[in-house]
Amino acid sequence: MQVSKIIVCTLAVLAGKELTNPALANNLKTPCNQAWGGCMRDGITPSIHRNNINWQQVQPLPVSAETLPEFSQPDLIFIAQDVQILGASEELQSIIRHTIRTRTGGKTNQTQLREDVAAILDTGLFAEAKFITTKTPTGLQVVYQVKPVVVRSLVLSGAQVLLPDIANKLFQPQIGTTVSPGLLHQGLAAINQWYRDRGYILAEALDLRTSPDGTLTVIVSEGVVSEVNLRFVDRDGKTTTGKTQTNFLQPELQLKPGQVYRQDTAENDLKRLFQLGLFEKVDVALRGDARKVAVTYNLLERSSLSINPGGGYSDANGLFATLSYQDFNFGGINQQLGINVQANFHDFQFNSKFTNPYHARTPDTIGYSINAFRRNDLSQTFNQGIIPLPNGDQAREDQFGGGITLMRPMGDLQASLGLNYARTSIRDASGNLATVDKQGNPLSFSGTGIDDLVAIVFGLAQDRRNNPTNPTQGSIMSLSMEQSIPIGSGSILMNRLQGSYSQYVPVNILGGSIPDVLAFNIQAGTTIGNLPPYQTFNIGGQNSVRGYESGAIASGRSYVVATAEYRIPIVNPVGAVLFADFGSDLGSSSTVLGQPGVVRGKPGSGFGYGLGLRVESPIGLLRADFGINDRGENRFQLSIGQRF
Repeated sequence: MQVSKIIVCTLAVLAGKELTNPALANNLKTPCNQAWGGCMRDGITPSIHRNNINWQQVQPLPVSAETLPEFSQPDLIFIAQDVQILGASEELQSIIRHTIRTRTGGKTNQTQLREDVAAILDTGLFAEAKFITTKTPTGLQVVYQVKPVVVRSLVLSGAQVLLPDIANKLFQPQIGTTVSPGLLHQGLAAINQWYRDRGYILAEALDLRTSPDGTLTVIVSEGVVSEVNLRFVDRDGKTTTGKTQTNFLQPELQLKPGQVYRQDTAENDLKRLFQLGLFEKVDVALRGDARKVAVTYNLLERSSLSINPGGGYSDANGLFATLSYQDFNFGGINQQLGINVQANFHDFQFNSKFTNPYHARTPDTIGYSINAFRRNDLSQTFNQGIIPLPNGDQAREDQFGGGITLMRPMGDLQASLGLNYARTSIRDASGNLATVDKQGNPLSFSGTGIDDLVAIVFGLAQDRRNNPTNPTQGSIMSLSMEQSIPIGSGSILMNRLQGSYSQYVPVNILGGSIPDVLAFNIQAGTTIGNLPPYQTFNIGGQNSVRGYESGAIASGRSYVVATAEYRIPIVNPVGAVLFADFGSDLGSSSTVLGQPGVVRGKPGSGFGYGLGLRVESPIGLLRADFGINDRGENRFQLSIGQRF
């Protein structure tokens, strides 16, 4: 072997006196002063005789460094005068020097050198490694000769979502070249970045292994989901019993056992659960490690059932009693049932609605709602100003009807298509029909005091709010078109278009732990074709421009209303609101049949501002607003739910 030639030549240089082998010492008359390359040219070693030196071709001596005389005692200690590394780049040499125990100027022996070679091979970076020693007058010269691995192929271990083609691209600079720890580190970093960019937050590359044949094995742990649980909690975070059926909720979850945990998948699950409208709060908890993780969705349910008796007095109905039944999670499967009843000594009113929402887990099943109603109340259109009915009574709008609406998503939009029917009659306090007001202006489109309206309604909505009842960020947009069919009393042919957009921006002006919210809303609409006067857009009131009475600003064919609010949390469950509202009929009141807004002196546009309180209660968010309008008038108004 080549090692034997080097050693023989080196020993010759020592001129015999340093040798412990008498046979070799007697044969040396003239030292070989040539360097290794000169002393061993192309496999030729000197054949040494007593009087001359002849060059001849010889075979390498079958002798290893470990069997030379100076290592006949394995535990014999030497001083490493010089330590060299051959066959490796500077990067790999640095790793070897940090791996071996033998240091220049330090002690070593045969056992330690063998352990150094084993440690070099254990790094996985080298296909071969050996040591060569030469004794010098001052110690021992040590040469480590290595052959680095050449990376030829890549194998993945523990990967599901990371495909071999992707891994090969990420490690492309290393494939086909001598192994480089720097390139390996870059490849690991590229894999981890690939995982992070795609939401696999638990996944990571754990280790690398190289084999002498050039196979690079990349060991990854991707965070496989071992189980998915639903846990109902109370406001203190303790486990409780939920009303919602878990077998109803499970199909809403995209994250399943056996999948790799992905953050955006879990976030989408939370969004779908929240959009059911059944929960005040939903979050996700992880338990386990990067190899296997148990996922738990914590659910704080809203109070879904309320039964509220009540009563009161109004100008329209006198003394009355009410009963309200609302269940937003009927049967524990997100169906909604609402019934409101009002009765007095001479009248009975009701409003009922049943909804079975669309669910993504059953994409071929369309959601639907069915409603029926009868209501009788003072008209917002006709009861502003000083023009009553001919008998001096105030006009009342008596309506009954119903409808059915089908619902399903279109991308991230919610679409609805419905068919509605309503019969409207204008009556006095005694229930008698009224056809005109005291000035002779018509009150219905048919002229009989009774109109039928059959309409197809199409709607689109996009809801990106973080909370459907009391949002703090996000937006919601809605568009609707109502096309009437000219049948029944009045044969009304009308097309009504409406749109609304709301934006919620969290801020921290006051520096509290719970963010304040800036909320903005703009809505507008117009009517094309036949327009019964009671179907106008009435502007003013607690759900329009506050500080004005309902319908006091305008009754127009078109309208626009804009609102800004600054919502301030005070202490749970109380909050405050500063608001400003503006509304206008866009000059359209004069185009309405009978001009109810013009003849009653409604200004057509108006502005209001003020402050209010919000209180969370078992029956919903209670709203109290004190508004001042641009005419210097003020009004205190109560309602349920946010303005928008």
